[in-house]
Amino acid sequence: MTTKRVLSIIGLSIAGILALVAVFTSWYTVDESEQAVIITFGEAGEPVTESGLHFKMPWPIQKAEVMSKETYSLQFGYDQNAEGEITTYDKETKMITGDENIVLTDLVVQWKITDPKKFLFNAEDPREMLHDATSASIRSIIGSSLIDDALTSGKAEIEADTRDLLSSLIEEYDIGISVLAVKLQDVELPNEEVRAAFTNVTDARETMNTKINEANKYENQKRNEALGEKSAINSRAEAQKVERIEQARGDVAVFDKLYAEYEGNPEVTRQRLIMETLESVLPNAKLYIMNDDEGTMKYLPLGEMQTAIPPAAEEETQEGGGN
Repeated sequence: MTTKRVLSIIGLSIAGILALVAVFTSWYTVDESEQAVIITFGEAGEPVTESGLHFKMPWPIQKAEVMSKETYSLQFGYDQNAEGEITTYDKETKMITGDENIVLTDLVVQWKITDPKKFLFNAEDPREMLHDATSASIRSIIGSSLIDDALTSGKAEIEADTRDLLSSLIEEYDIGISVLAVKLQDVELPNEEVRAAFTNVTDARETMNTKINEANKYENQKRNEALGEKSAINSRAEAQKVERIEQARGDVAVFDKLYAEYEGNPEVTRQRLIMETLESVLPNAKLYIMNDDEGTMKYLPLGEMQTAIPPAAEEETQEGGGN
């Protein structure tokens, strides 16, 4: 085999390899959950977000960097492998609170790539910058918080303040990512004895709050009962008031009627009132009509006569009197 033929074979082989490289590097695909940036001789173009098959100049002229549009999670202070095993880094999570107590704090930061071009070229390692910014943010917020807030009711506020501070730092770094959420995983004391003492304090505080809530509940119950009783008393008083007014109006009407009769026949009305008064004052007394004439007292026992006269005879007497 001559040298010329060998060189020809080598040239054809190189051309074939270059052709294969050109064929296999001149296209790329983008899924719906992905975005891509085309780099031409080291300069990035506009992001490609349309899903499907795309074509470009072959390598090494152009190169496609495909990145996910989904949300990433940064685990700060611990690491969890595929089998679910968790490895903690106490040195990373050990922090000092505003009242000079030591706590261990780990958290999760959710973030996503919003500008692939800046993500690729504005920082050598954007993930490492995010990790460092997270450490600075959580230490700053914990350092201005009390230990009671960090371990109990202040966690939500610490999360919100950390997210705001971290977002402002990442925006200032301008590395093409945005922070979506910050979630505290564990905030605890560094050793068992301190944890037990703080747990006792927390339990005592919860008991105190429970007693206060029960006392407030009892107070509200008694207040409502008193208000109900007050309302019932006012209702009864109002009803008695109306009753007395109506009774007084009835008495006035009766008096007006008696006065009208009195004006028509004063003597008869006076005697009638006397008799009715006596009957009401002395309901069981016997009544007699007496007449004193010439020193001899005569009386008519009306009660005995009424009991002595049979009902039928009394009716006849009344009918005869009527005739």
